[in-house]
Amino acid sequence: MKLRKNKIVTFAIIILVLIIVIKALSSFMRNGDNSKNYATPWLLNKPIAHRGLHNDAIPENSIKSFENAINNKMTIELDVHMTKDNKVVVFHDRNLKRMTGLDKNIDECSYEEIKGLTLKDSKEKIPTFEEVLKFVNEKTSLLIEIKNEGKVGTLEEEVKKELQNYKGEYAVQSFNPFVLEWFKKNNPEVLRGQLVGSFKNEDMNGLKKFVLKNMLLNFKSRPNFIACEFKEGNKEFIDEQRGNGVPPICWTIRTKEDLKIALKEYGNAIFENIDPKDVFEIGSVEYSDFRPQ
Repeated sequence: MKLRKNKIVTFAIIILVLIIVIKALSSFMRNGDNSKNYATPWLLNKPIAHRGLHNDAIPENSIKSFENAINNKMTIELDVHMTKDNKVVVFHDRNLKRMTGLDKNIDECSYEEIKGLTLKDSKEKIPTFEEVLKFVNEKTSLLIEIKNEGKVGTLEEEVKKELQNYKGEYAVQSFNPFVLEWFKKNNPEVLRGQLVGSFKNEDMNGLKKFVLKNMLLNFKSRPNFIACEFKEGNKEFIDEQRGNGVPPICWTIRTKEDLKIALKEYGNAIFENIDPKDVFEIGSVEYSDFRPQ
């Protein structure tokens, strides 16, 4: 009987040690880098307009949508892709059809092929990243999502080159942790954000989905902030990151009700399709320093 009790105790101790080790290892793998907290106030205290401040008359990721965000004193969230001739353009989808009618992937087109395309039912064109930087000209902050599911290096290098003389506030973010790792190694002063979600509609294998969903490659990228899918965020993880000084924000909020919840649970929210007046009214305390006059 005594021998059996000893075995049970030993087994329990082993299990407990394993749990502690796994939890410590998981924490190490998922933790971010809090060394740039001095650079995050704008990220947390200013409304973030998803793909610019767009609406039925102003298409997403257009110069007009960025102008609208600037006029409303909002941070601009935008997306960058690269054409096959290495031109960085501001566009969300890999395929051009939804926004332009052309059923072709951006990375299969030269810039010459797409520069004349118009966005939805407007006169707006697909802007280059260079054009957007010149237009914004430090008048507001930028949250730049790098769309790269392939080999890392070329797109990131081009983005770095175009940002090297830009003096405004900006950060880069990506779902791909190796994109952030590239910036950590090659442009470490840039604020980095790890995007994360459920990936439930993504065509990827189960292991990859598990690793990305649980941010188990953060030890490679060491992000300075986390951008979680709204309602998919892990509260325990968010609290863990906040406790480590790594602020969370969330995406993408589309109703006033969700915005109220998001501003309580996260540091800030990326939003769209909400009237700017409502955004400032809901976030009156958080956004007071940036309220339009």
